[in-house]
Amino acid sequence: MPGENLSRDEARERAALIGVDGYEVSLDLRSAVGEDDTDGPRTFRSVTTVRFRCNEPGASSFADLIAPSVTSVSLNGRDLDPGEVFDGSRITLEDLAADNELVVDAQCAYSRTGEGLHRFVDPEDGEVYLYTQYEPADSRRVFANFEQPDLKAPYRFEVRAPEGWTVWSNGAGERADGVWRFAETKPISTYITCVVAGPYHYVTDSYSRTFADGTTLEIPLGALCRKGLAPHFDADDVFLVTKQGLDFFHDHFDFPYPFGKYDQAFVPEYNLGAMENPGLVTFREEFIFRGKVTQASYEGRANVVLHEMAHMWFGDLVTMEWWDDLWLKESFADFMGAFSLVGATRFENGWVTFANRRKAWAYRADQLPSTHPITADIRDLQDAKLNFDGITYAKGASVLKQLVAYVGEEAFLEGARRYFKRHAYGNTRLGDLLSVLAETSGRDMSGWARSWLQTAGVNSLTPQVLLGPDGRVEELAVVQEAAESHPELRPHRVAVGLYRVTDAGTVERYARAETDVDGARTVVADLAGADAPDLVLVNDDDLTYCKIRFDETSLATLREHLGSVTDPLARALCWSALWNMTRDALLPARQFVDLVLRFAGRESGIGVLQMLHAWAESALTHYAADDWRETGGRLLAEGARRELYAAEPGSEHQLAWARFFARTATAEADFGLLRDLLTGAESVEGLDLDQELRWVFLEPLAAHGVVDEKVLAEELARDDTASGRRHQVRCLAARPSQGVKAQAWAQVVESDALSNAMVEATISGFVQGSQRELLAPYADRYFAAIERVWSERSIQIGMHVVQGLFPSLQQSPATLDATDAWLESHREAAPALRRLVLEARDDLARALRGQACDATADQRL
Repeated sequence: MPGENLSRDEARERAALIGVDGYEVSLDLRSAVGEDDTDGPRTFRSVTTVRFRCNEPGASSFADLIAPSVTSVSLNGRDLDPGEVFDGSRITLEDLAADNELVVDAQCAYSRTGEGLHRFVDPEDGEVYLYTQYEPADSRRVFANFEQPDLKAPYRFEVRAPEGWTVWSNGAGERADGVWRFAETKPISTYITCVVAGPYHYVTDSYSRTFADGTTLEIPLGALCRKGLAPHFDADDVFLVTKQGLDFFHDHFDFPYPFGKYDQAFVPEYNLGAMENPGLVTFREEFIFRGKVTQASYEGRANVVLHEMAHMWFGDLVTMEWWDDLWLKESFADFMGAFSLVGATRFENGWVTFANRRKAWAYRADQLPSTHPITADIRDLQDAKLNFDGITYAKGASVLKQLVAYVGEEAFLEGARRYFKRHAYGNTRLGDLLSVLAETSGRDMSGWARSWLQTAGVNSLTPQVLLGPDGRVEELAVVQEAAESHPELRPHRVAVGLYRVTDAGTVERYARAETDVDGARTVVADLAGADAPDLVLVNDDDLTYCKIRFDETSLATLREHLGSVTDPLARALCWSALWNMTRDALLPARQFVDLVLRFAGRESGIGVLQMLHAWAESALTHYAADDWRETGGRLLAEGARRELYAAEPGSEHQLAWARFFARTATAEADFGLLRDLLTGAESVEGLDLDQELRWVFLEPLAAHGVVDEKVLAEELARDDTASGRRHQVRCLAARPSQGVKAQAWAQVVESDALSNAMVEATISGFVQGSQRELLAPYADRYFAAIERVWSERSIQIGMHVVQGLFPSLQQSPATLDATDAWLESHREAAPALRRLVLEARDDLARALRGQACDATADQRL
């Protein structure tokens, strides 16, 4: 659509021209219920009044709006013809005055893609639920505005809703005369305004904080979800983490929470993990657990709650000027999520999860051809949408952890405090943050920023150990390397740990030294004279962002004693390093699988264990040689079954192994056990087959043709809920039939009838590692369809299709050639689309390198 993809240059020009004083937005959502007899999309009325200034009277600009139709437009009392000024995404504004008032009356469309005002009908009871999701630029689908982060303004919302509904927005609200009216917000950006409406289940609490000057801050707390999820909603735990987070951030930020109330809405068919709308944070409802989950799931939810809370300061109070500096909010929130998780909650091993899970996301993203500096070059909104990635979040957070080690924790936090006070309710760039950190640390931040924020790529650090005649360390050095494509060598503040195998068989640290690694080779003088180590860990305590490599002695130690490394973080770092070696074709996939089979059963950290399961599956699917994949699958299934029976009955480890066994099941005996567990003919002591676990067991049975549509329909009858329907759709699409695959493909690629959640579920079921031959014909169809899909569908659905249906299981040079041919013949395709295809190509090329490595390997290390 013309003008829908706002560019950075256009945003800068508009920001230089106008300033916004305030919005009044009136929404009529009564059309959300009842029959819809119109031919087009279901719509609602949206009336916006925006007051703004113009620095150059007589100049022209534009407002943003994506809507099926506009009823009227008035500028400074002058009626404009919508047919002339509205092109489907922009409203042309000519001859502006010094002070202006724009009034737009439009019919906006309810969304089924999770972008804009999403409408969901609960199959369980027929109730309708609404919520908004805007980032980076979808508020213009709900009301007319100036859709860019640096045109902040206060907002007043009023909403008409069906009888019996409750409505929430950023400010406190009350209903009078059939209208919900909400308190004016502080100046905020368009993308964090929010409305949630429907017959939600709502629970309340409160938070109180008395400051040193005797003043007291009272924050009303609320948490809401669909009525159907209310029996599973553990709001008390959500409130506990919320209060712990508010205490922590008030202790450290010295700036009282500025947005009044604090509601948290768990909403259906949500595309993201969560969104930091001030006063009304939205989360995906999957954070309400319908069945038994491990503590890793509770930790993950707590981390997201704290991540979004950190945004109230980093992102909402102080906002980046343009999406180039998205990291100013996301990197900080990601770091603060882990920092506060460890400092304020029961999840004291949060840094282990960060090292093992979060940084794996960063390492992958930073080795793609689309890698970019943390401060990225964001030309337009499509670029922005794709930059919510592992670099902006997890690498940025890792670099901030390195920064804390570099300048000291107190200097870092004092810099944050000054940053909030200096730029409250404003917009910033990189230099604004660096200036306060330079003040508080006394260090020149320009060199650090240049190395860490303005260059791309990840370094590898490898130990070199030279022993003297007495058997002690004569010299220990750290060798730093970089990829040819991104040759930057960076300064790293690291801890180097020396470990030995004790007489008891454990692997313990006996020496540690912190040092600044700079350049290609750095000698760690403090470790000279130490006893000879069995294992050297060059990023002990995970202070920096790097790929850890091992010397031969260390690898030999891990080969026999990995499960005996007693420190959980050190053990997690070793696993992460070995996984990176597997992805880099330095360690054959079958040897990584062997390590998992021998040592994962001894892993105490449930989050690490679940990550090992995911990595083992990925190693088998993508990096194992063709002629060993079947053997590897059998070994993993046998190992998972063995650990399932060996695990403590009723434990979270037992649950993790049960899920892993289902995902790796390959033999008739495996399917027989799963089927018997479902029917009750077989049981495992302590294993409770709740509804969620039943669906986990059914998917592999469906994918291998063991159960049919009738069985899946019977299961849906047991669980005819929104979650149950998504599970059934996934299982139906997983069945090994040409007809099934053709139908699933058509539903996703040729039709836009499915909601975002059902598109995701269908794609997830469609792609099965055991069905490579069945899926082979869809490789050509993929390349023929993606440009059309990208142009016709929303960017969110386009991303699902382009990423999810890439023929990643057709692992051959021919698929690589087909990808290259598409890229060569589509040089003018949308840059965001080309980026997704380039990334998928890189993953495929990496898989082929890994398979070549594995084909020449022995099974054992």
